Amino acid sequence: MHSTPPRRFPRGLFLGMTLLLPLLSGCGSSSDKPKTTETTTGPVDEIYNNGVDALNARRFTTADDQFNAVEQNYPYSSWAVNAQLMSGYSAYLQNKYTDAIGILDRFIQLHPVHRDIAYAYYLRALCYYEQIADIERDQKGTEQAMNALREVVTRFPDSAYARDAKLKIDLCVDHLAGKEMEVGRFYQKQHLYEAAIGRYQRVVDDFQTTNHVPEALARLTEIYLALGLKDQARKTAAVLGYNYPGSDWYSDSYRQLVADGVAHNNGQTPDDQPPSRGFFSRAWHAVF
Repeated sequence: MHSTPPRRFPRGLFLGMTLLLPLLSGCGSSSDKPKTTETTTGPVDEIYNNGVDALNARRFTTADDQFNAVEQNYPYSSWAVNAQLMSGYSAYLQNKYTDAIGILDRFIQLHPVHRDIAYAYYLRALCYYEQIADIERDQKGTEQAMNALREVVTRFPDSAYARDAKLKIDLCVDHLAGKEMEVGRFYQKQHLYEAAIGRYQRVVDDFQTTNHVPEALARLTEIYLALGLKDQARKTAAVLGYNYPGSDWYSDSYRQLVADGVAHNNGQTPDDQPPSRGFFSRAWHAVF
């Protein structure tokens, strides 16, 4: 996931987490500058604000030391609660996602009604989201990210975090559909048609809002023609043509149908009307 540079945190006790949303697209790690004069002893507000200043300057080691000192020396203060959340954010900025998730899980467990609890859930979800692997690898991380993002939407539906989480959920869904298509294409090339059909059908059934559906329908049409199942090929192409009449995938499928004598040259399927525009699920189950 691409990142954008963070703005500076305000100093002081209240974190103002609603101002942090623009920061949360992720940031790469950075090594500390030469050692500074900050100490881990003294008034709690001074230690905490030193940590915020160090974090704004991307001196992560110093920031972590300051926030840890707040938690250790003033464990029952409100400063310590905020320092814990800032430690999670610092770990996130350094791409230490496992550490960040652990810190945020503890914060959520200990402070379920904190004023920044929505932010904690959202940041935790981002830690999963930014670990999503490419479609050639296992997609367990994508599932974890979706679950964490959905929790943000469910718990805090009216928040800015929920709005952003919904967008990221859509990207996760598209990612999972892309993985199914990749596996389906592999099975199809190996002539493992039954396995390929299962993958493509899942895309049509479970990922109807993604842009992978036209290809999935076209691939199914190809397989049914290869298997000599012309009626199923024709009906699948009817679903494709009705929902994506101008797509290249439908054009390719139609040419295949004509070549196999399944479709007429006038552009109409011979014995079948396109399914009603109810939606894929109804059309799909009418076909299969």
